[in-house]
Parts: sequence; structure tokens; C-alpha cells
Amino acid sequence: MLNNIKEIEAVLEAVLFTMGDSVSVERLAAAIEHDEETTKKIMYQLMDHYNRELRGLKIIELDGAFQLCTRPEMYESLIRVAKQPKRHILTDVLLETLSIVAYKQPITKAEIEKIRGVKSDHSVNKLIEYNLIMELGRLDAPGKPILFGTTEDFLRNFAIRSIEELPVPDAVQKAEFEQEAQEEMQLKFGEEI
Repeated sequence: MLNNIKEIEAVLEAVLFTMGDSVSVERLAAAIEHDEETTKKIMYQLMDHYNRELRGLKIIELDGAFQLCTRPEMYESLIRVAKQPKRHILTDVLLETLSIVAYKQPITKAEIEKIRGVKSDHSVNKLIEYNLIMELGRLDAPGKPILFGTTEDFLRNFAIRSIEELPVPDAVQKAEFEQEAQEEMQLKFGEEI
């Protein structure tokens, strides 16, 4: 078992750097031969260390896992050296669909279409291509429809640790949204709903 804190931090950094993606606390604990609670405490100390020193890298937490990544402030410098990364454009339609998936997951395409009121094949496929949503499994119902949910890339791109950190609309906002939807339906169908 490792006991020297500098050595433990070095092992954790090496694991995070080598893996590239997020690594669960369980796997990090196995690497340093400590329990998960101790490993979390060390990871939080290491995160603070990176933040205090304003390094080019930072450690982020994603739903019970940790990842070493580049600070956003460094992107401009990186772009000067590397080929500019492909940026995915999230249109209003894609954002609407992504919001529905994020708040209602797990959800089927039919449920998304019922909420949106239009076919959603294109937007669902684009969000899968952008790795913001993924298939979570199948619903135990006729036809076994696919269930969709958000990915770690979704959490990473929106700078949240887990779905529980999504903002919750307050009652006034919710009432305003419902009123706008009601007015849209009246305009579209020309009748009282």
C-alpha cells in the first residue's frame, strides 16, 4: 500500500493521464490500494492543488469518476498549435431535444416526439453523433423501443458533475412556459385547447 502522499498523487495523475477518459473512484482506489473514501479525499486535494497553481490542466468530477483535462482558458493557445477542433453546432431544435432527454431520461424517441409535437429522428441521430446522448437499453413494451439518456460528454460540455445539478425551473417560469406552449398551440390549430 502506498503511504507517501506525493507518490499517491503521482500514481493518480499517471492513471488519469493515461486513461484519457474519466476513471471511477473504485478503479482509482484499486490503483493506490486505498479505500474509496480516502481516494476521494486525495482526489479533492489534488483538484485544489491544480486550481491553486493555475496549471494548464485541471481535474474534473463526473458522476462519481474523475478526469484530467485541459483548462478552457488554454484552448486558444492549443488552437494555434493544433488543427482547430470540429465544433458541433447545437441548433434550437437540438437543444430542445437534448433538454427533453436530459430532464426526462430514460426516454424513448416516441416520448420525445410527443413532447415536441414533431418527428425527432434527425435531432436524436445528431445528438448521438455528437456523443451527447446514447442508448441506455430498451423499454419492456411492444416493439421494445430504445431508451435514451445523456452521456459523460454531456456532463463535461455543460460543466456539471451529474444530472442532479441541472437547473430546476421555478413555478413562475414553468407557468410562463406552459402559457407560451398554449398560445403556440392555439396559433397552430386555431382553437382552444
